[in-house]
Amino acid sequence: MHPLARHITDVPDFPKPGILFRDITPLLRSHFGETVAALAALWTPAEWAGIDAVAGVESRGFILGAPLAYALGKGFVPIRKKGKLPAETIGHDYALEYGTDRIEIHTDAIQKGGKVLLVDD
Repeated sequence: MHPLARHITDVPDFPKPGILFRDITPLLRSHFGETVAALAALWTPAEWAGIDAVAGVESRGFILGAPLAYALGKGFVPIRKKGKLPAETIGHDYALEYGTDRIEIHTDAIQKGGKVLLVDD
């Protein structure tokens, strides 16, 4: 386990019974810069060179994805919940432990064949 993982708190039965929520708030409060640096250090600069953009899934993916994109000198692409983006979108429905949801991205956000690093929680 990475040393930063000890700053992630388990919250049982949230948002409903049977779900174990991993709260990253303590990690962000005390080790935000270290966390972004640790993510950037997962690959070599040569490997990062092959990435065209960093995408983050709403909302915790925004918190770490945007500064990671900045640290790497890459663009950031937000992936939002249904109906939150103003232009033409493409979406994907997915199952949760407690229901279903949909995420969307602008159709012009990523070039065909582009390589994207996806940041999610």
